[in-house]
Amino acid sequence: MSEYTEVVTRTPVQDVQLPDGAGTLALVTLDNGHDHTKPNTFGPQSIAGVAETVATLRQRAEAGEIQAVAITGKPFVFAVGADLTGVAGVTRREQGLATAQAGHAAFAAIMDLPVPTFAFVNGAAMGGGVEIALACDYRTMSAGVPAVALPETFLGLVPGWGGCYLLPRLIGPQNALKVIVENPLSQNRMFSGLQAAGLGMADTVIAPVDFLEGSIRWAAGVIKGEITVERAPVTDDESVWREACDAARDLADVKTAGKAPAPYRAIELVEAARTAERESAFAAEDEALGDLLMTDELRAGLYAFDLVQRRAKRPAGAPDKALARPVGKVGIVGAGLMASQLAMLFIRALKVPVVMTDLDQARVDKGVAYVHAEIEKSLEKGKISQDKANQLRGLVTGSTSKDGFADADFVIEAVFEEMSVKKTVWAEVEAIVSPECVLASNTSSLSITEMASELEHPERVVGFHFFNPVAVMPLLEIIPGEQTDDAILATAFATGKALKKTCIRVGDSPSFIVNRLLGRFMGEFSKIVDEGTPVEVANEGIAGLAPMPPQVLVGLVGPAIALHNSQTLRRELGERFYVSPNLERLVEAGKTGYDDEGVAELVEQPVSAEQLTAAQVREQILGVLAEEIAMMLRDGVAQAPMDIDLAMITGAGFQFWNGGLTPLLDREGVSEKVTGQRFLPPGAASVPA
Repeated sequence: MSEYTEVVTRTPVQDVQLPDGAGTLALVTLDNGHDHTKPNTFGPQSIAGVAETVATLRQRAEAGEIQAVAITGKPFVFAVGADLTGVAGVTRREQGLATAQAGHAAFAAIMDLPVPTFAFVNGAAMGGGVEIALACDYRTMSAGVPAVALPETFLGLVPGWGGCYLLPRLIGPQNALKVIVENPLSQNRMFSGLQAAGLGMADTVIAPVDFLEGSIRWAAGVIKGEITVERAPVTDDESVWREACDAARDLADVKTAGKAPAPYRAIELVEAARTAERESAFAAEDEALGDLLMTDELRAGLYAFDLVQRRAKRPAGAPDKALARPVGKVGIVGAGLMASQLAMLFIRALKVPVVMTDLDQARVDKGVAYVHAEIEKSLEKGKISQDKANQLRGLVTGSTSKDGFADADFVIEAVFEEMSVKKTVWAEVEAIVSPECVLASNTSSLSITEMASELEHPERVVGFHFFNPVAVMPLLEIIPGEQTDDAILATAFATGKALKKTCIRVGDSPSFIVNRLLGRFMGEFSKIVDEGTPVEVANEGIAGLAPMPPQVLVGLVGPAIALHNSQTLRRELGERFYVSPNLERLVEAGKTGYDDEGVAELVEQPVSAEQLTAAQVREQILGVLAEEIAMMLRDGVAQAPMDIDLAMITGAGFQFWNGGLTPLLDREGVSEKVTGQRFLPPGAASVPA
């Protein structure tokens, strides 16, 4: 393991003369010396620097040299919290406790300054960045702030530098728990600056164009008494606080089944904040951080964070990027919903012409209209200018002929998931495009090698599998066929990166990574239920494993798609993939999910029911997942266990605090029981021994 080197966030101070004789404001700028691509964080040296700066400001305030203190960030970034890269070096609880105490001491010193303090939140604020703002007396928020969050419970921690105490006392327990528990456990959802201000996390919102100047003027008005800050009162009614905390616990039960300690510790801290004094509340946060830093859930969360932040940027098995060819025009075969989403993604990210084709003009027109409507939505929300909207509209066109692909560099198909249909499409396209054009298939399950087998140039075909909804889901599975050449593969990876997707190289095998594992997971779940275990018991068994129960997922993707995937996997990989007769009946009846009216009458009960306990359900499902992962790694479907986890996190929403999947299987002893060994070495996603 490489030695930890902190990127220090420094705290230079600039004296600003406030307007109208309001005095001198000491403006502290958080700045780690990098641009916005490396946000400000707080490691031990950074916290020590904050403490030293605040001590100097206290001396100046007591001497009458300054009348106020304000904290802001470098351009586009306020601060995004603790520097988590150093946690790997924490091997004893006392180390984590000391880090927590140092942060509290530095932030408490801000709270204790004898002059008014302001946070000018100019950019993204998360974790300790939010907490240093909470330590100030007043907060301004730029209307352009893209993200405000306390994401700690998503990773396996709690807001431990004052967040669990200060936030509920500022905006009330219910709103605070949205920020501390509900959002993190909902796929780490974040608030915009405007939304955060609406909750009461800021006292005023100022336009980005003159945010700093406007914040300084506003601060001067507060100091002179010309501006009165009004905040919604926070009740101290015990029943209100208890009700909010009970609701948060219920949510944590649904999301984690009690298997992730962090949200429950956070709720306890919020509940205690109603009556606690600052000193005892901060000490309780210290103890919680000390405990949680030594949990496998936190280490798995940090492993997942590292996958998303680092491994995703250097895809394993990607060819030399120097081989990639430029993409100046894109063709899309199909104009349905998926194809339309792809068109929107390509014009927005690549800013190149996109031609959509389909069987008739009505379908083409509908696809182009979808893209135009999405552009209009962005315009109405102020995300793009009128000129930008006009430019984007001009990039997308439609036709019933593929002749427009003649000068395309990249053609992707999004047609019916049937091999014969795909082969026909590529034969037609190959006759039109240049020899260097990439032919990318958005297939979710079919063989790239077979798809290309009858072409004159099979080396140009590559799998390019997106997840729905395309604009939201980060994962892009890139699948070379047996003859795909390196230039085509390199172009695919370069294009995926330009589309801002997490690209993973996947071996050419049925359903690739995510759909294969989901197919095994959902098939085994269906088998257990079909054989007599009540759905409620089965759901209890897998709670905290996936972001939603399998039957809910069927309703989301559609029974027909779920059935097609399970049938493909069974046909290609054997009887270990179960095809549910009850799911077949749903599809035959045209139902859209298990919640549809009349589904209960369609579901057949077994003659001799075999009811498992929730624990047995969990053991059985985790066991088959471990078995499938071992096969996939053996056969080269994935480059490494880390790519399995990265795929399940970014393509299926599996939790960070489980590390995706393989750390959970290791942690619960399933890996060794099923395969004879762990997937990851000890300490990679667990507390070092």
